[in-house]
Amino acid sequence: MATQTIEQGIDIRPAAERGATKIDWLDSKHSFSFGRHYDPANTHHGVLLVHNDDTVRPGAGFETHPHQDMEIVTWVLRGSLVHQDSTGHSGVLYPGLAQRMSAGTGILHSEKNDSWRLAGGPSHTDPVHFIQMWVVPDEGGVAPGYQQLEIDNELMAGGLVPVASGMDKHAGASAIRIRNRYAALHVARLATGQSVELPDAPFLHLFVARGDVVLEGAGPLGTGDAVRFTATGGQTVTATAPAEVLVWEMHAALRG
Repeated sequence: MATQTIEQGIDIRPAAERGATKIDWLDSKHSFSFGRHYDPANTHHGVLLVHNDDTVRPGAGFETHPHQDMEIVTWVLRGSLVHQDSTGHSGVLYPGLAQRMSAGTGILHSEKNDSWRLAGGPSHTDPVHFIQMWVVPDEGGVAPGYQQLEIDNELMAGGLVPVASGMDKHAGASAIRIRNRYAALHVARLATGQSVELPDAPFLHLFVARGDVVLEGAGPLGTGDAVRFTATGGQTVTATAPAEVLVWEMHAALRG
């Protein structure tokens, strides 16, 4: 983590400019360098290292694989996703349920679109669409952990809701905890005409998960578009169609 002198700026990243991985069971869009899509000028923003927009077909998914020293937040937009890990946690993620996995000293997990198997019910034919985000923790070598929380009722109000946070100001609020005291993820579901004001922070990342919005001073944004803010904030985001936006508020950055 580092605090440093930074230049003010707003960097709009259209959806079509993201890296893409498309195979028979997965359609994934990468906001930052990921896998074979490596760009040394696009490795992170603030402490946000990975921001993947994934759609997985029914009966498929990510087989058991390892992670270490990473805070991984998963947010489902449509469908359901089964999580199972080596610490004994398992469950079905769905829209409105926030999930955080702390990889710590090492964890194995799988993520699959086969909730019918876990529930013992019939097969289904719906894809699952979710956003997975990785944030670097304050310190490495801690014990792995897991947390999930239903926050659908809070989202109905239409404002920015803290979904995952390590910041003291969100202690006791409707947020799962991440091991980074400089970062917080906010989500808003907006009806047409509703607005939210972005936090003021050294680093912000705005992602339009679905719908259409207008960003004050920058113009219209659509599904999959993102904006990286540096040393600025306070702009208004207004929905021009029903929309869902994800906002990372960050008060530190990775070195390099």
